[in-house]
Amino acid sequence: MLQNDVHRALERRDILLMTHLVLGYPSFEANREVVAQMVGAGVDLIELQIPFSEPVADGPVIARACQESLARGTKVAACLDFAAAVTQVHRIPFLLMTYYNIIFRFGEQPFLDRCRRIGIRGLIVPDLPPEEGADFLRAAKRTGLDPIPIFAPTSTVARMHELESAGDGFVYCVARRGVTGAATSLDATFESYIARCRAATDLPLAVGFGIRTREDVAALRGKADIAVIGSETIRLVDERGPAAVGPFLVGLR
Repeated sequence: MLQNDVHRALERRDILLMTHLVLGYPSFEANREVVAQMVGAGVDLIELQIPFSEPVADGPVIARACQESLARGTKVAACLDFAAAVTQVHRIPFLLMTYYNIIFRFGEQPFLDRCRRIGIRGLIVPDLPPEEGADFLRAAKRTGLDPIPIFAPTSTVARMHELESAGDGFVYCVARRGVTGAATSLDATFESYIARCRAATDLPLAVGFGIRTREDVAALRGKADIAVIGSETIRLVDERGPAAVGPFLVGLR
């Protein structure tokens, strides 16, 4: 189980890093180099995003990467082939992140079966609440995949319990309202929120949305288990190329 992998990794480190990339942006060749940089820098989990035309949870950096990837002809099959290749080379947990329309069009069980065969460990589907996706979430668990629940600052404790019961692996805690990419203030309001998250679940807590500096990661120590770095590595690849990703990530911890 993914949860067990996270706990084992936490025996060696006081906080883990999960990184993110949009498949096909700027190319699969660049993706391959970025993944190697991430693994070489010691990241603990990697989230591979299958691009979608309406990524409602994503900010401008990731949304643009999705649009450009799709404009260059990226297909779901190619994304799954890429995922199959990197899980064979790199022995850390990989997750797939995408939106439900992608899964629906592919076919729920064929998608889950393919993910399991290629070594994907978990799924993040931000637009599929458990009320609408109960059958899919149960099927994911039966197939051996962890559907990652998502908590938000607006989630009540009762809602957190509902979300957790439908998921597994760890909880993705959205650090603030809005979309990915903008800076996040890890202030007293955030501390109250993350304490509420901790009280609501025994699963490890991952915090994303706007985590981008060494100071951000340090501020999460003792509060969260996983810091999620997303938009910042895409910006870095755009500005300085894939080779800049490794040193940046090493510097975060």
